[in-house]
Amino acid sequence: MSIFEYNGSALVAMVGKNCFAIASDRRFGVQLQTIATDFQRIYKIHEKLFIGLSGLATDTQTLQQRLMFRHKLYELREDRDMKPETFASLVSAMLYEKRFGPYLCQPVIAGLGDDDKPFICTMDSIGAKELAKDFVVSGTASESLYGACEAMYKPDMGPEELFETISQALLSSVDRDCLSGWGGHVYVVTPTEVTERILKGRMD
Repeated sequence: MSIFEYNGSALVAMVGKNCFAIASDRRFGVQLQTIATDFQRIYKIHEKLFIGLSGLATDTQTLQQRLMFRHKLYELREDRDMKPETFASLVSAMLYEKRFGPYLCQPVIAGLGDDDKPFICTMDSIGAKELAKDFVVSGTASESLYGACEAMYKPDMGPEELFETISQALLSSVDRDCLSGWGGHVYVVTPTEVTERILKGRMD
């Protein structure tokens, strides 16, 4: 078993019309044993920027704390929020500088940039970025997430349709992966509001 699969995870971010959604499962397990069903994988950096971290749970929490610290320093120095593209470069640089003993996690970054244009990207554990215009996935359920998102995604969806699409994609994907699941956590972000919803999934 790969160390990235030790705790299990499913993460997906999807782009809509001037909005984006990011969703994760809620299971925290040790291999096939479920420990908790309310684990947080998505973190808010500021009102228009979120990061999801899949992989080894201890490393994701450490990395999240260090990223929050770096963002607060940026806010103090620049007196403004970080753009998603800038934040993606920061995450990439932080991962690459630890490349000989990497953080065992794969981030998914989603945010609204200039003119409320959605930005999403993912990267591997040493910071190699992969940008996308439609959706990005990460975690042990990523193979089935690719299939579900390919089938369900369509461009320029509104916030409600985007929520429905990402929720269906997540729930149908984690059913095909025994290391993730136990409900879902979805954020839909528009220029004016952030909507957070908890999904109920199969509990077995």
